[in-house]
Amino acid sequence: MCVSALGLNMVVNVERIIQYIKHGDQDNVQIQLEVYNSEFSQCFFFNVEEREMKKQLELEEFRRNKFRDHSPDVDSDLSDTEDDPDLIQRRRLAAALMWFIRTKLQPQVLRACLRTLRILSRDRLALAPLETDDALMTFAHLGGLTSLPMTSDASEGQEYGVDLQEAWFHEGGTTSAGSNDAQNRCNVSNPNSENASSGAARGESDMDTQSNGSLSSTDSACSAPACVHDGACRTTDPWDGGHDCALMHFEVHGGKCGNSVLERGKRDVRGERDEEEEGSDDVEVWRKEAMKALCNVIYNSQRAQERASALRLLSGLSERLKKELDSPLPPAGQFYELRLLFLLTALRPELRLQLQQERGVSLLTSALEQCLSVKWMDVNEVQSDPTAPPVRKEVSEKAVEILKTLFNVTHDAHRNEPDEEECALYRRLAAVLRHCMLLSCEGEELDVELKGHAVNLLSALPLQCLDVLLSGRLSTSSVEWEGLNMDCVRSLLQFLERRLDAGHKLKEKLTPVLNLLTESSKVHRGTRHYLKQQILPPLRDLSLRPEQGTSVRSRLVRLMTHVDTDIKHCAAELLFVLCKENVRRFVKYTGYGNAAGLLAARGLLSGCGPYHQSQYSSDSDSDSDTEEYRHAKGRINPVTGRVEEEQPDPMEGMTEEEKEAEARKLIWMFNRLSRDKIIQPMGVTAEGRLAPLYVEQRVRPLQEQIREEDSEEDLDE
Repeated sequence: MCVSALGLNMVVNVERIIQYIKHGDQDNVQIQLEVYNSEFSQCFFFNVEEREMKKQLELEEFRRNKFRDHSPDVDSDLSDTEDDPDLIQRRRLAAALMWFIRTKLQPQVLRACLRTLRILSRDRLALAPLETDDALMTFAHLGGLTSLPMTSDASEGQEYGVDLQEAWFHEGGTTSAGSNDAQNRCNVSNPNSENASSGAARGESDMDTQSNGSLSSTDSACSAPACVHDGACRTTDPWDGGHDCALMHFEVHGGKCGNSVLERGKRDVRGERDEEEEGSDDVEVWRKEAMKALCNVIYNSQRAQERASALRLLSGLSERLKKELDSPLPPAGQFYELRLLFLLTALRPELRLQLQQERGVSLLTSALEQCLSVKWMDVNEVQSDPTAPPVRKEVSEKAVEILKTLFNVTHDAHRNEPDEEECALYRRLAAVLRHCMLLSCEGEELDVELKGHAVNLLSALPLQCLDVLLSGRLSTSSVEWEGLNMDCVRSLLQFLERRLDAGHKLKEKLTPVLNLLTESSKVHRGTRHYLKQQILPPLRDLSLRPEQGTSVRSRLVRLMTHVDTDIKHCAAELLFVLCKENVRRFVKYTGYGNAAGLLAARGLLSGCGPYHQSQYSSDSDSDSDTEEYRHAKGRINPVTGRVEEEQPDPMEGMTEEEKEAEARKLIWMFNRLSRDKIIQPMGVTAEGRLAPLYVEQRVRPLQEQIREEDSEEDLDE
């Protein structure tokens, strides 16, 4: 079927569906919507090829004329498609369905309607009927947020040419369901209707609302911190863990007949798995479909985000979460409530503050404990069982959503001085996060994602509250170091090694764990000693450069010359702290060439400076040199950090006059490059910082003579 044929067929079907809705023909509405849902179940953008083709033509026109007729408009896509018949039909269908789902429908009909609305909610150009206060509250009530007041709008759909109320009265105030207008309004505050079928509904995720980690935009850019850290390298993930934090990474690939299939960085099959379930509880299906659509609308519409804040959806979510925590039954369909809570806190800064003020950290910590079935051994110690089976996929997915939301609420906690109550709360949270670091999940991808968000959250907590990471009781399977339990630190180190092997998004993946290990090493002596032994063991093989090899030290040293300044700084800072900020020891393990960047930034190039070793212990740190190092110490090149092969003396066999001539030639070449501003000679000041080096001030007589000779050569040329 060609693109035009598909478009025509879709218009006809949509018009037919709207007519069935006007007449209240539920059976035919269900049949038509099921066909529509099957056809567009994986469709994300409509008419995407036409839009891309138009943009390409505009780009080519701009390249030819070097002139743009008008300044780019952020809403240009919206204005360009106002006359698109397919778009108009989708808006009319959305408006009609929003009116229809507020009437008393059969369970299967309501299910089909909500699924269609979920598909339509993916297209941001067709969201106008879905972003009204009435539509948002309808979705919220059907989604189970019954504590919110319900609104009513009798004019729903008229703006889009669907005069449903007029059709209603022409039918004599009745539908095929046989109910009047007042009775036909669905009591969405109580979705547990007598028509609901029994069954167990599992948590599910729609393709269009599943993310891949943490928000990748910074707080200043999009008001979504989800993995934003302070300092030069405190960075992320809300959708990929990180540090510049990503709301959603969607990649659109061409599908059949000109439509495109929804793809993302991390494909999820929760929606596909759920839609194939049979015998599911209709009430839970309604809730999940409504919450999926609401998540899509909130994510795709800035107006919906603003209205959601005004309508206090956050308060409704909090109340719902509290009821589920108090209920003896396991929560069903909680994933989408957590997803919506994350979206609201990621996109609206005032809601982050509101949730924090309403004791959201305590609430979410309790939800995380319930999700992971945490058992406490002591005040801040969670019982861990190394032989326990991996965490199920649906459990880890909910835990990830809670962790992302917690980060949004606590991302700046480390900047403030917590009081006694906050310290107790953060220590309890840190103990649960320690448990997360020791868990294993079904599937390596989910395991890495869960630990990544736990690391992001740990890096946001006050450092004085992280002592619980080392306070676990020792067992036969524990890693002991100086009488402390190093299981969590070992897990963090293993996580770092896995992230070092990542080939892309190094900044988002590495900077949180590097910062966390660095800051922990500064304040916890046991952590620094253990990491020093694991990352910087005594040197034995001195034939390789520090950056050569596959060890953790080699890979970190390679990052010290990375093009990204934040990555380079974080890697160097961790190694510098493990060396107790001692310049000699730092150069010994990394080489002067690799260490020069950090030393220059700190004013330590001269080898002396404002050390901060007083904050470290006065012990030797087990830094005794090996026999191999002591034997080769005199032959180590301090710049490269390894033993170099003996090189012949270039001055051997030259007379004193020839040596002087070579020296003059070298100075002449430096002078010419400097004079032409090709290079700028630099030197180290008494303060240990780089400063421009003016050769003329030091060898002025020789320099003047070289200039004269240089001028004569230019004339000869």
